[in-house]
Amino acid sequence: MDLTNIQIGLKGEVTDTVTDKNIASVLGSGGLPVFATPAMITIMEKAAADAINPHLPPGCSTVGTDVNIKHLSPTPQGMKVSAKAELLAIDGRALSFKVEAFDEAGKIGEGSHERFVIEIEKFMSKAEGKKA
Repeated sequence: MDLTNIQIGLKGEVTDTVTDKNIASVLGSGGLPVFATPAMITIMEKAAADAINPHLPPGCSTVGTDVNIKHLSPTPQGMKVSAKAELLAIDGRALSFKVEAFDEAGKIGEGSHERFVIEIEKFMSKAEGKKA
């Protein structure tokens, strides 16, 4: 598996809007109509994946293996949110990212995220093998 196209410094960004589908009271992470922490983590992971997906060899993908996130500020429905990820370190197939999230008023989250490069066929075979 050739990962030479994956370089430190790769960046990804994702934007979304806070709606009744990604608020804490709907996702079960709280009882209020504000942007849910799991939804923030989701866009952070997507930003990291988007940073490296174009650089992966055919037949490969990445999976999230670790998140260490602080949710710093609430965001009400209707506001736009964005997440940014930057690849900081590569250790074999393990990739470490700095992640941040923002709404229109400023930073709402920060932390680190790790992803691991996998061969899709082998990974799915292992996952399906759990059914046996």
